[in-house]
Amino acid sequence: MSSSNKSSLSRRELLAAGSAAFMIVPRHVLGGAGYTAPSDKVTIATIGMGRQGMAITMELLTRPDVQVVAVCDCNSFAKNYIEYGENALLIEERKLLGPGYEKWGEDLASPGFIEFNHGSRFSMGAGGRETGQVLVNAFYASQKSKDYKGCNAYRDYRELLEKEKDLDAVYIATPDHWHAAMSIAAMRKKKNVLCQKPMTRTIGEAHRVAQVAKEMGVVASITVNNPSTAETQTIADWIKAGAIGTVREVHNWSSRPFWAQGMLRPAQAEPIPEGLDWDLWLGPAEARPYNHAYLPFVWRGWYDFGCGSFGDMGCYSFAGVFKILDLTPPVAAEATSSESFEETFPKASLVRLDFPEHNGRAPVQMTWYDGGLMPKRPAGLKPEDEKSFQKNNEGVMYVGDKGIILAGFNGDHARVYPESSSFVTPPPNPHAYDERHDAGVLQFIAACKGGPAPLANFETQAPVSEAFLLGCLTQRLPWTRFQWDTTAKRVTNNEAANKFIDPPYRKEYAV
Repeated sequence: MSSSNKSSLSRRELLAAGSAAFMIVPRHVLGGAGYTAPSDKVTIATIGMGRQGMAITMELLTRPDVQVVAVCDCNSFAKNYIEYGENALLIEERKLLGPGYEKWGEDLASPGFIEFNHGSRFSMGAGGRETGQVLVNAFYASQKSKDYKGCNAYRDYRELLEKEKDLDAVYIATPDHWHAAMSIAAMRKKKNVLCQKPMTRTIGEAHRVAQVAKEMGVVASITVNNPSTAETQTIADWIKAGAIGTVREVHNWSSRPFWAQGMLRPAQAEPIPEGLDWDLWLGPAEARPYNHAYLPFVWRGWYDFGCGSFGDMGCYSFAGVFKILDLTPPVAAEATSSESFEETFPKASLVRLDFPEHNGRAPVQMTWYDGGLMPKRPAGLKPEDEKSFQKNNEGVMYVGDKGIILAGFNGDHARVYPESSSFVTPPPNPHAYDERHDAGVLQFIAACKGGPAPLANFETQAPVSEAFLLGCLTQRLPWTRFQWDTTAKRVTNNEAANKFIDPPYRKEYAV
C-alpha cells in the first residue's frame, strides 16, 4: 500500500473493513516469534513529559502491544524536573535503549541538585516534549530503523486530539489541576484515558469524569495498583476471617510533604523560562504571574494546582482500604493542622473521616497523618515493625476489638497482633513476577483491546477520590467538623466549603 493510500485510511477503518475486504494476519499467527502486528497495537500519546510522564512512557515503550505515537507538553525542554536518584532518568533511558547507547543523551545529564525543604535534596533531570520525542524516536530506531522519526510532539493537548486521528488512548501525567479537563476532552473524542493519580483535583471533577467515561463508553482508569495486589487481598481475607475482630479504626500516615507548603503567594513576578507556555500550564486555574514557587513539582502544595500530601498519596492507600473494608463515601470529616494559609496546604495535619456502616460492616473512623505526625505507637511491636513509626516512614494500621494489623503504606509486610499462626504472610518469592504490581497499566492496555474494565477505573475510584478530596478540603478549612451529604455532594453545615467542591475553570479552558 502506498503512503498516500495509508494516509487516507486509518487503522480503525482498516480493521473495520477487514472482514469484508481483506484480513490483516498478525505475524505471530504465522509463526514469527516476538512480533506484534501493527493492527494488534494500542496507539498511545503521553500528555505531560515531566519525571512521571517520562517514566511511564518508558514503561509503555517496553510493551510490544503498545505504540507511542505522540508526546505533548506546554514546556519544550527543561532540566529541572526532580528525579529519585542522581541521573536516574538518563540511566533508565540508556538501559531502555540497550547496548550501544551507553553514552546516549549526554546533553540530558543532570545539571545538579535541588533542595525543597531541609533534608529533601533531589537530583534534577531532563523533561519536556522535545526530550520525550527524542527518547521515543531513539527507542523505536533502536528496535526498527535507525532513521525512525514517527513520534509527533505537541505543545497543546487540544491540537494533539485534533490531529492524531488514529489514536486509541492518551496517558495523562500533568499536574493535578489539568487531569479532569484533559480526561474529559479526550473521552469526548472517544479516546481511552489512563491518568496519573490523583484522578482529579476536586470532588465535582471526580464524579464528572466518571460520568463522561460511562457516557462515552471508553476505558478510563488511573495508575493505582492497590485494588489488584496480593497484599490487599491478604489483609481483606484476614479481616473477613476475624483476625482482629470488628474493625472500627484505620490509621494511615505519610512522611510527605517534602516540597514546600504553608506559605503565601510570592509577591514578585519572575521571567517565564524559555520554552514554557505559562498560560497553558495554568490552564483552568486562576491566572497569576510566573514564579519558581509553582513548578516544577512544588505545585503539589498549592490548592489551585495540587492536592498536597493527602491527594498525592491517599489515592494509593485509600484505594486499598476502600476495597478491604468495602467502604462507601464518608459522612463527616474534620482536620487539625499547623498554621493555615489561604492558598497552600499546611505543613502538617491530622484528618479524620467517618465512614458509615455498610453491608453489615461497623462504622469506621479513618485518620490520616502527614508532615511528620504519627498515630500512637502500639505496645509490644517486634523490632522490625517499630521502624514503621520512625521518622520518614509511612504505614497503615487497622484497629479491631481483638487486635491490630500493621502494614506498610500499600499494605505490604502485613503483621497481625497478637500474633497468630493462622495469619502469617508467606515470604515473598524474589523470582516471581506479580503482574498485579503493574496492574494499572496492564489492565488498561488489556481493556483497550476488549478486556474487562481495570479495577482502578474512573467509576470505582470516584468515591475513593471523593473521600480523600473531602479530607483535602478539611485541610483547607481546618478546626471545623464537616457534615457531608454524598448524594447532594455538599457540606451541609458550612456553606463556605461548598465553593471548593466544583469551582469553575477559566473560560478559555472550560470543557
